[in-house]
Amino acid sequence: MQLHHLSDPHDPLLDDYRALTDTALRRVREPAGGLYIAESAKVIERALQAGHRPRSVLTQQKWTDAVAELVQGRDVPVYVVADDVAERLTGFAVHRGVMAAMHRPDPVPVPDLLSSISHRRSRIAVLEGLTDHTNVGAVFRSAAALGVDAVLVTPTCADPLYRRAVRVSMGSVFQVPWTRIENWPQGIDDLRRGGYVVAGMTLGAGAVELDELVAESPQRLALVFGTEGDGMLGETERMLDRRVTIPMSGGVDSLNVAAASAVAFYATR
Repeated sequence: MQLHHLSDPHDPLLDDYRALTDTALRRVREPAGGLYIAESAKVIERALQAGHRPRSVLTQQKWTDAVAELVQGRDVPVYVVADDVAERLTGFAVHRGVMAAMHRPDPVPVPDLLSSISHRRSRIAVLEGLTDHTNVGAVFRSAAALGVDAVLVTPTCADPLYRRAVRVSMGSVFQVPWTRIENWPQGIDDLRRGGYVVAGMTLGAGAVELDELVAESPQRLALVFGTEGDGMLGETERMLDRRVTIPMSGGVDSLNVAAASAVAFYATR
């Protein structure tokens, strides 16, 4: 660990953390720079346990002992700043004490990810075009808690390693194997070749209720969740093996995608 006490928020050493508002991160920092930001000691610890490499750590003086324990044995620069410097630097009040700029791991090809799932009964999730990073993080947290084997995200889906998604997931984006499925929705055929029944959660007419899918109990199941506003693409719906809905009552027409994913993961466990 290399400790650096810095007082100037304009110091070039701190460029990775500069103006980390959500808009700035989405447009500039991620993913073009090959980095993502992990916020809080617990999230950083989970990232390190997953084998991700830190480029640097940003912290306040009172957290330096905890950071030393966190990154022990690693040759990583730790930038120590005052609270007001951290806020001026990042664009928000840093309440969790520590942040790290992490190198993004190389993406795993979809066939390699699927072949790494060795047990016979398997469930995976596909996130098609989700735009809200909070929803993405919440889906990953449910996937980790409810035993989903992997998550695939389509090219238009929000980044699971975006700071807010990582924070909402409580670091579970590092627990659940995931990658991007670039060829979508044609990639549905690749899932079928892997033995998966591909079922999409939809409000469309003619969909079967979730209980019917549960009763069918496919050995390998891929659950597809569409974007928050419009749901799945029409082309995707036409390629599905099953179209599935969660029946509603009380005048509610649908659940938020994160809530729907938790229901579906639990029901098909």
